[in-house]
Amino acid sequence: MPAPTPSQTIGPFYGYALPFPGGGEVAPPEHPEAITVHGHVYDGAGSPVPDALLETWQAAPDGSLAGHPGSLRRNPVTGGFLGRNGVDFTGFARVATDADGHWGVRTLPPPAALPYLSVCLFARGLTHHLFTRAYVDGRTLDGRAVDDAVLSALPEQRRATLVAREEGPRRYRFDIRLQGPGETVFLDFGSGDDAR
Repeated sequence: MPAPTPSQTIGPFYGYALPFPGGGEVAPPEHPEAITVHGHVYDGAGSPVPDALLETWQAAPDGSLAGHPGSLRRNPVTGGFLGRNGVDFTGFARVATDADGHWGVRTLPPPAALPYLSVCLFARGLTHHLFTRAYVDGRTLDGRAVDDAVLSALPEQRRATLVAREEGPRRYRFDIRLQGPGETVFLDFGSGDDAR
């Protein structure tokens, strides 16, 4: 029998090959409206997961979903990583958790119509990645309550697992629990619905 290939294994290897420099810096440097969304990933026993990988996508502050290319730009001469251009908002981040299971992205506030970051989580022990959302404090940034079909369909206690809580000025905490008490709500896009 041939040796398993990476597509047949479960990890942990995500944090070594897939992150890229500045992967969590979605907002242009020094942007005055930038926010930080961060947290920890915990397993079913409540221990931090030190080798998970998270990708986030979001609408631009103006509500557009197109984003701009540029997260993984390459130097045309050397082929090396060139980095983001520092101007355009791509709406995409990719970050690994650290030894304490911590992750973070610096981005722009999501728009009122789509007030969340879409999160995709890859981690050891998972045969398939998981999808969830991080709603910025459960409301739009102007203080009005969010009218969202996903949040409305959940009991209040479960709804709380999708809310990134304000921790300070322009700083929000969003922990992900894979199992057990307070398990994060994960979304299933396998029904044929368009997940975008």
